[in-house]
Parts: sequence; C-alpha cells; structure tokens
Amino acid sequence: MSPVLAGVLQLLALMVALALAYRPLGDYMAGVYSSPKHLRVEKWIYRAIGANPATEMRWPAYLRGVLGFSLVSVLFLYLLQRIQGSLPGSLGFSSIDPDQAFNTAASFVSNTNWQSYYGEQAMGHVVQTGGLAVQNFLSAAVGMAVAVALVRGFARSRTGELGNFWADMVRGTIRILLPIALVGAVLLVACGAIQNFAGIHPVGQFTGGSQQWNGGAVASQEAIKELGTNGGGYFNANSAHPFENPNGLSNLLEIFLILLIPLSLTRTFGRMVGSVKQGYAILATMVTIWIVFTALMMWTEFHHGGPAFDIAGGATEGKETRFGIGASSIFSVATTLTSTGAVNSFLSSYTGFGGGIAMLGMQLGEIAPGGVGSGLYGILIMAVIAVFLAGLMVGRTPEYLGKKIGTRQIKFAACYILITPALVLCFTGVAMAMNTPANSMTNSGAHGFSEILYAYTSGANNNGSAFAGLNADTQWFNTSIGIAMLLGRFLPMVFVLALAGSLAEQRPVPMTAGTLRTDKPLFSGLLVGTIMIVAGLTYFPALALGPLAEGLAS
Repeated sequence: MSPVLAGVLQLLALMVALALAYRPLGDYMAGVYSSPKHLRVEKWIYRAIGANPATEMRWPAYLRGVLGFSLVSVLFLYLLQRIQGSLPGSLGFSSIDPDQAFNTAASFVSNTNWQSYYGEQAMGHVVQTGGLAVQNFLSAAVGMAVAVALVRGFARSRTGELGNFWADMVRGTIRILLPIALVGAVLLVACGAIQNFAGIHPVGQFTGGSQQWNGGAVASQEAIKELGTNGGGYFNANSAHPFENPNGLSNLLEIFLILLIPLSLTRTFGRMVGSVKQGYAILATMVTIWIVFTALMMWTEFHHGGPAFDIAGGATEGKETRFGIGASSIFSVATTLTSTGAVNSFLSSYTGFGGGIAMLGMQLGEIAPGGVGSGLYGILIMAVIAVFLAGLMVGRTPEYLGKKIGTRQIKFAACYILITPALVLCFTGVAMAMNTPANSMTNSGAHGFSEILYAYTSGANNNGSAFAGLNADTQWFNTSIGIAMLLGRFLPMVFVLALAGSLAEQRPVPMTAGTLRTDKPLFSGLLVGTIMIVAGLTYFPALALGPLAEGLAS
C-alpha cells in the first residue's frame, strides 16, 4: 500500500468514527447542560466550594466566576511547582524556577499547555498528576462552560441570565470529560501506553554515558490531554514518544479524541437553540476548513520537490516511521486547528509551506473545529461577523438565530477578533527588535522569524505547540509567552460573555422573507470566506516574511 493511500484511508476511518459519535455525544452534552437535576457527587462538590447551582448568573457574575476560579488555579499550580522539591514522589527533582513556574501555571490553566521544560527531567509524579493533569480537566471544563453560556444567550430571550458557572464547570468535568477520558485511558493502555508510578530507572549503557527512563501515569494524562484539547506531554517528545503514543492505532485514537468534543458541540448547539440545522451549518464550516487544510498539508509533505524528497517518498525528516507522513500530517492539522498543541512529529522540519499551514490553522482562531468550548464560541463570533457583513451587502439589519446584531453586539465581536492578532504581532515585533530573544533562535532568516512568530501565535491562541527550534526557556520568553497565554485566553472570554448577556436580553425577531437563512450551505460558504479573509488580511504580511518566503525559496 502506498503511503498516500494509507494516509487517505486513515482520514476516512477517522471521519467515519467521528460521524458515528457525533449525534449521541452531542445530544448527551445538550442534556447535561440543560438538566435541572444534580448528581450526588456534584452536590458534594457544591457544598465543598459553597456554591448554589440553582442560582442563575448574569454575564458579569458568570465572568467573575471564570476569572476567580482561574486565578486560584494559577496560584495553586504555581505554588505546587515552587515546593516540588519538598514533596513526596518528586523523583529527586528540585523546585521549578519562578519564571518557568509562572509560565507553566499560566499555560495549563489557560488550556495552552506550552512547555518550555523537559517533562521527564523536571516534573515529579505529584506535579504531573495532582497539578498538570487536574488542570487538563478543569481548563477544558471552563472553556465548555463559556461556550454553553454563549449558546444560552442565543437561545434565551428577555433575560440576562446565562446559567450558573459552577454548575456548568462541575457537570462538564464529572459527566463529560471524566467518563470519556477513563475509556480513552484504558484504550491507550491496551495499545501499549504506560500507566504506573515507577521511578527513574536505567535502560542501558551507551558509549559516552547511560540512558534513563521515568515511569508515570501517562495513559490517563494522555487521554485528557487530547480529549480536553490541552496538548501538554508527559515527556518532552510529546505524542512522538512511544510511551505516550505507541503505534498507529493509538495515534488514530488520539486524533479521534482531539476532534470528538469540538465537533460534537455543534450538535449540542443546535439542540439547545432549537434547530439542529443551525448546528449542521456550523459543522459544515468546520469540516470544510479541516479537510482542506489536511489535504494541503499532505500534499506539501508528500510532493515537495527535490531528489532527497523523491527518494524518501516525501518530506520524512522529523517524522516518526511508526506513523509516516500521512498520519503525521493529519495529526499536525488536527492539533493546530484545535487548541491541542500536541505533536507526533517535529514541526520545525516540515516544509516551508507545511509549517505555514500549521501556523495559519492557529491564526484562524482555532475554530475548525477549535478547542473544547473555545472552538464553538470562536466560530459563533465569526458567524456574527458574517451575518453583519451579509446585512451590509443587502441593506438589511443583520439577524442571527432570531437576534438582531446591532452596534453593541458587533463591537463585542470586533474586540474579540482583534485581541489575539494584536498580542501575536506586537509580541513578535518586540521580540525581533531585541537581542536576547534573537539569540534563542536556532535558525536565521525566514525560518528563524517563523520560530518566533509561531511561538507567540501558539501562546496567544492557547495552542501550545512549537517549532521546537527555539530555546524558549529564558526569562523573556517564559514571562512574555505566559502573559500572552493569559491575555489570549481570558480577555476574549470577557467579550464572549458580554455578547451572550446582550443577546439574552433581546426579544426574538420573527423570520421574514428577507431574513438570511443561516442553516443553508450559502451561509456556510459565507462563513468560510469570512474566516479566511479576516485571518488572511490580518496575518498575511507576517506569514509572507516567514513560511511563505521560506517555501518560495526552497
């Protein structure tokens, strides 16, 4: 079987599996967030944290819950790293330095999981399982809660109430993330991933030294790492490490987990707003972009010119022979079009255009299908922009799901889409103007610029992947990328929840013959065009200096 055909068959198998899970999971999640009942374990949690799940919140109160909980999470994870040297199960590792502890705390709480450290050489069992793995669940649950609040804003009328943040977060964790992650961990163990609390042990003597491996609760962390679109690896090699991703079957399972909830949330959205066709329109937009990006990535990596590439059958440098070019391309697109950031290959070794595709996937806002929760609210913001543009073209007041998109709503949406590009481009410009960040670059020229641009794109978009040619473990990068991650995560949420509150206060507008049908293919096409134009106009100059220049020169 040719490598190209193998890649295509894996893509088709993945699509079939996702299609089978789409309806039942989407309906189940809609029921979870709409049910008035609480499980016994959920009631225990509410008592422990002093929350009343029956209390409805307006958007400022909902936002205070999100920000307050996330602030406590950052402080807890920071302190846990700072006292690691005194904790049992630390494997002899010392406490983490302040700048790196801040970067890691900001990274995992913001669902970015950017790592400027070697996991197997820095983090013990307590920090890995009691800190990082816990935040993998909680940060994903926060994103889902914000998305559901926005959906309620579209579904409700003449009220500013968006639900209860604490109930949404707890339900997302207990009823959705935990059960699926448990099944995923068992399947990964069956595939060969490790799950233990073993210490450091030597595995062999080599000329010039020896090699050692850590044990760890890898399968359980790997499952939620992918399911929650987190991306942080137990080992520095991430999903290229055989303990995390042993074979082709586990690789396909991990991609499935990455895409499962973001795609199924479109069904949840359709059910909660009372029209599954609206969910299908959003799904069609996501899937169209995902398939096009995957096809382009496979094409650039299989058919890049040059004698060495022809002999090898494609751009094989930096790719695991266990997976090959096809599976590596599918994985890289899935992780950069979502906020996962996991890698099973070395992105810096991709072709110039291939690296550009991965970078552009993040710069779209990671909405195809995007992160858990963040992908849904991100693409709904873009839908608001698309409806507004359509209204301008036909001279009508724009409406979406029975809600008028007026000056107030479009200001919230515009602020949302401007925040992340401003963070990426400003931080990249400052870094390139300084001497110290430039000294961290492994390469010069266009590829070196791409390393810096990719780092801030990944941080501000809460992705977490890296070109890996950049030495980011410096005070400048740990601090600046940490700030970019926090601002890129929580500032957009302010405008999402403000938009949700303004929509929930409106009365529904009856549909007329002149109303743009947002459940039709025409709207999906308009939405795809809006997403590509907004991202293209924003990032094209920077991309032209980096991956496009490198690709044209090779």
